[in-house]
Amino acid sequence: MAKAYIAQLDQAHAYPDPIVTTIEPNRAFYPAESYHQDFLWLNPAYPYIVINDLPKIENLKRIFPQVYREHPVLVAGRPAD
Repeated sequence: MAKAYIAQLDQAHAYPDPIVTTIEPNRAFYPAESYHQDFLWLNPAYPYIVINDLPKIENLKRIFPQVYREHPVLVAGRPAD
């Protein structure tokens, strides 16, 4: 499914250059350290978040309101009030 989506994005020229992400079968997945979990939710004023992530969330809300959720699903399971 991931390979098909990448091909679809490439065919639609969603980005100026082809996507170079590779999909590797049978590779172990290692979750990030706990301090990375829910980072945006815990650090909404962090400069990287403000510059890179919040604009993407606003675009998601504007372009795909039907899939946007006001309260995110959090990895650590904290309430999203």
